[in-house]
Amino acid sequence: MPKTQHAKSTVKKGPSYLPGDPNPSKDLERMIRVDHAGEYGAVRIYAGQYTVLRDKPAGKVIREMAEQEAKHLQRFNKILPARNVRPTILLPLWHITGYMLGMTTALLGERAAMACTVAVEEVIDQHYADQAARLGPEEDVLKQTIEKFRAEELDHRDTALDHDAENAPGYPILTSTIKLVSRAAIWLSTRI
Repeated sequence: MPKTQHAKSTVKKGPSYLPGDPNPSKDLERMIRVDHAGEYGAVRIYAGQYTVLRDKPAGKVIREMAEQEAKHLQRFNKILPARNVRPTILLPLWHITGYMLGMTTALLGERAAMACTVAVEEVIDQHYADQAARLGPEEDVLKQTIEKFRAEELDHRDTALDHDAENAPGYPILTSTIKLVSRAAIWLSTRI
């Protein structure tokens, strides 16, 4: 019986991702960078809210959520150098815009501040869920951290809902706008 010769394909295979997609070898680095930026931004948002609302009933709740976000940031402050990942160069921008978002929503009232929390935490929930789904077993510790933080972010959202967030003036517009801004910040921090 004659041997059948299969012609070798001379078609060069490109990367298994599309132009504009993150290179899979850099995906983990980008995850850590954006998570650090997000926790940093959350700390700044709560700082702005607390400045305005510290003497109001929501002040204590905001302080408690801020303390938890500070612990998240401390964790990512350790992960960055341990993984040799640089922070986003946009941190100075997030320092100012996070604080201003917090302060502005707080100036609109306690409900608006809580609506801000709902919007941000819903975006973070989706963001952390997507990351956890992409992490393999070799990144179990990081995945557990992300899942723990995700659960705590959902607690913040629920707390904000319990504090009448949905009755903030212009709730649908306010939360939609904040979600859009949050998604844009994630997109930028992942890449820059």
